[in-house]
Amino acid sequence: MQKIYLQFTPDIEVYSIDEAFLDITTTRHLFGGPEALGDSIKTQIKKQFGITCTGGIAPNILIAKLASDIAKPDGLKWIKPEQVESVLEDLPVKELRGIGSRLTAKLEALGIRTCGELGRASASLLRNKFGIIGEHLKAMGMGLCNRPLIVQEEDPKSIGHSMTFPKDLSDRKEIEAEILKLSELVGRRARRYGFIGRKASLTVRYPDFETFTKQTALYDYTNHTHEIYKNAISILNSIRLKDSVRLLGVCLSSLIKDCNQMLLFEDKRREKALLQAMDAVNDKYGDFKLIWATYLKQLEPPRVISLAWKPSGIRNIHVRM
Repeated sequence: MQKIYLQFTPDIEVYSIDEAFLDITTTRHLFGGPEALGDSIKTQIKKQFGITCTGGIAPNILIAKLASDIAKPDGLKWIKPEQVESVLEDLPVKELRGIGSRLTAKLEALGIRTCGELGRASASLLRNKFGIIGEHLKAMGMGLCNRPLIVQEEDPKSIGHSMTFPKDLSDRKEIEAEILKLSELVGRRARRYGFIGRKASLTVRYPDFETFTKQTALYDYTNHTHEIYKNAISILNSIRLKDSVRLLGVCLSSLIKDCNQMLLFEDKRREKALLQAMDAVNDKYGDFKLIWATYLKQLEPPRVISLAWKPSGIRNIHVRM
């Protein structure tokens, strides 16, 4: 899909596995305008991959995301600058990206239910209630967002993945399991593009949107999932969580190209071969078709699984070595 996007603009931020932001400010006139450009992207994705997609066009990424949500499924919505105020006036605040159920409840306690009311709310009231993000919330209610796109460089300085959870996490095992999953995504992506890194970082966001990132230097350059995970967990162990967790992020930075130097020790060669095999399977059949047993252990799954040839059957998955 990125190759399709690049036909229309070089300014692309890959936001998630199935979502991207495109800045078409300087290229839209080449393709007949924003709507024609959006239709062309949708058509090419449908033709090449056989799937539908939804697009949103707007002055900034906040409203573009809203436009995309409004257009679902398989639509294309253009919210022009002069339309933003009227679109937001009666829109529930929970419809904006980044405002979850807990923040919605806190805003409702202040008598703020719509984006229009949020945009007209007192900045001092919002600062007193929500701290530094109070002014940001007011700007969101007004449809303002000045965050630029994070365009991937040819040689990236970091590779990271983050995840906002459907419900806030408070159980330590669940938090560690999600960090392992994120570490696998980061490591796999680094291996795919031939990078190794010397620093790992962990990002934590609380339900009130307070966010912090802490990093640590690694013993050596690596793109091994467990090395990234081990260091991310060491960061987690060094802090005291003051609340449940809304978002987690793992990042590998200080990157250099992996020269694929021959490994001297057999155990390291076997580890590398295992990672390559796992990556090949997951690349072909989808994320996490093969996962680390540690992840299952942390989530404590049911101790039975269905037989491949008998979906309604069960099989004990306890294994003794």
